[in-house]
Amino acid sequence: MKDLTKGKPSSLILSFAFPIFLANLLQLTYSLADTRIVGSFLGEDALAAVGSTSTVSNLIIGFLLGLANGFAIITAQRFGAKDIKGMKKSFAASILLGTGISIVLTVLGMIFKNTLLGFLNVPHNLYGEAGAYIFIIIAGMTATFLYDSCAAVLRSLGDTITPLIILLISVALNITGDLFFVVVLKSGVRGAAIATVLAQIIAFVICFVYMFKKYEILRLTKSDFTALDGNLVRNMLGSGLSMGFMSSLVNIGSLTLQTAINKLGQDIIVAHTAARKISEMFMIMFTVFGQTMATYCGQNMGAGRIDRVKTGIKSALIYTCSWCVLTVIASYTIGDWLIYLVTGSNNENVIRNAVNYLKFDTVFYFVTAFICILRNAMQGLGEHIIPLVSSSLEMVGKIIIAATLVPWLGYAGVIVAEPIVWFIMVIPLIIQILKMIPVLEKQYGSPV
Repeated sequence: MKDLTKGKPSSLILSFAFPIFLANLLQLTYSLADTRIVGSFLGEDALAAVGSTSTVSNLIIGFLLGLANGFAIITAQRFGAKDIKGMKKSFAASILLGTGISIVLTVLGMIFKNTLLGFLNVPHNLYGEAGAYIFIIIAGMTATFLYDSCAAVLRSLGDTITPLIILLISVALNITGDLFFVVVLKSGVRGAAIATVLAQIIAFVICFVYMFKKYEILRLTKSDFTALDGNLVRNMLGSGLSMGFMSSLVNIGSLTLQTAINKLGQDIIVAHTAARKISEMFMIMFTVFGQTMATYCGQNMGAGRIDRVKTGIKSALIYTCSWCVLTVIASYTIGDWLIYLVTGSNNENVIRNAVNYLKFDTVFYFVTAFICILRNAMQGLGEHIIPLVSSSLEMVGKIIIAATLVPWLGYAGVIVAEPIVWFIMVIPLIIQILKMIPVLEKQYGSPV
């Protein structure tokens, strides 16, 4: 465990963020390996089938991860306030509430699977494989949440090493499973989905057993589950659903944009799938420091150290904006090689469009850095509305662009979509954080 309310903020943030960076890098490594395995062994049709539904799987995974991280913010606040009893109750509540929500979503997802595929305008020749893949991903939703919940609670207590080690095991199992199901058993895209779900189940079991044996303060009893008060449940749902919906609104916008992309032909679908995979790798630092600031601000909010919150936000912004420079350099120097690395394709149309996406969008990444740091910091500080407003603006912007610019400009409309909405959605975040900090400083006073 690591107490983030004591010590030099910049050093603490870096040491806390580094294992999260490695964990996210591992997750991306698996995602890239999964894409390469599908593309190399099953061909571009199968890769396009998976890519055409990627926004749905990202929507599911993003919502569950946001839900788990939002619940864990309350745990971090209780831990920062040294309220161990309240911390255990918040962990118990996260398991109960999250499991219930994920089961409901699983049932709804299975019922409306075909409706989703129709909404996405998945090409007719890809319908069968795309449907089979997303069905299995939806079926494993509860396992995904349970693992995310355990990992998020460990991070809320300052332990970022254990989730990293368990993720390493999960990724190794995932890649091995991909090769076994896809190459050996020749089960197609279904095999790739099955490997993902099985790895999540095993990761959850390992994580839960480790937590129970290692941390006495996380050994839950029956009373932790049955003695939940209404105020705690409201706070948990407010934080969890806010983080979950924040991610979902972003992904709904991307999903709507995907419906327009799927009308542009298979080459564009593959190009965008590859470009988004590289973008996810480039944006890893935004996610890393966003997760770090949610926990950091949560613990320091619980301890009443708003001075440390201000210093931490400034440090995180400096780190992430520095990373933005490196992504621009990479896009303009080795962008085509990165696209080939992901897809294994020599299709010039695929590579050209994907590289154009990277070259244009990375120039504006500094705006994304501000978005990720500020909205996660606000969640840690208990502000759940403005981050949702910001994410709603992104969703609405992408929907409008999907209906206007993409039919007019083709893939160029997709390329300019995200930078446009980034500049719009960062505005309420900057305004709100400038309002919040002085109010919190008055509320908590000067540090002792």
